[in-house]
Amino acid sequence: MSEHSTPNIEVVAVTTGEHADRFTLLRPLLFTIVYEILGSATEADDVLQDGYLRWAAVDLATVRDTKSYLARLVTRQALNALRASARRREDYIGPWLPEPLLLDENDASADVVLAESVSMAMLVVLETLTPDERVVFVLREVFGFEHSDIAAAVGKTVATVRQAAHRARKHVQARRKRFEPADTATTARITEQFMTAATTGDLQGLLSLLAKDAAFTADGGGKASAARMPVVGAEMVAARLVSLFHKGRGMPDLRIETVNCNNAPALIAYRGDHLEGVFLIEITNGEITDIYAVRNPDKLLTATVRRRISR
Repeated sequence: MSEHSTPNIEVVAVTTGEHADRFTLLRPLLFTIVYEILGSATEADDVLQDGYLRWAAVDLATVRDTKSYLARLVTRQALNALRASARRREDYIGPWLPEPLLLDENDASADVVLAESVSMAMLVVLETLTPDERVVFVLREVFGFEHSDIAAAVGKTVATVRQAAHRARKHVQARRKRFEPADTATTARITEQFMTAATTGDLQGLLSLLAKDAAFTADGGGKASAARMPVVGAEMVAARLVSLFHKGRGMPDLRIETVNCNNAPALIAYRGDHLEGVFLIEITNGEITDIYAVRNPDKLLTATVRRRISR
């Protein structure tokens, strides 16, 4: 070994360490960006893993703004993944719902914009945008990136990005009802009452909690038992819930836990050690307006992994 070998090894080690430190610091932000673009925590993990390998090969002396650089890097990869999955989603059996995101309690509640952006209802609306519009909306409306940075990330002109941002904003506003998160006490009370009523088969109790036009949307992907169409109307939804939860109580190995998914109260159902499904509850103006049931086992692979999100 020559006298110059050891210094070279040390420089590589220091550089790799600095790459890791910068990436780790921004990982919650990068994960949130990719998750909101893809609606999949599993795919977001894959994008970030590949993104880190690309980042580790970058000469840090050429990077002026680490946040913008890494955001562009993972956005390009997420956009490619979104385009590739568009065809698969067209052929999907039944409603397509995003993967549930298990958060630390009240992780996003202090940031209303962040809380809404990861809500199941918002992610469902984002599914109706084109891939380019979705990326532009997420980067601009949620994370506040400049049009020029977004243009560099999606490979479009600034003028095109501005137009896409305008179209996406109008589209989302037309389809997303006003977001008014319930306070913590109200959420806890309604969630407890809901769980009690559902698991004891209390139909009237459920009806007192549900909005008249409440909807129940289930995603089984053809791999788990689930309604192929959304169930709409308080009475229809209540009957569906009684069928699901009350009958399930007869199973001695059924276990239900209350958690925070996508910044909303959620019930996680286990049969023994097997995760059966995640049921997210959206509460608006003191009423349950939507229930989202994710039962496709492919979408439950990381449902018990707690995440940190940021913007």
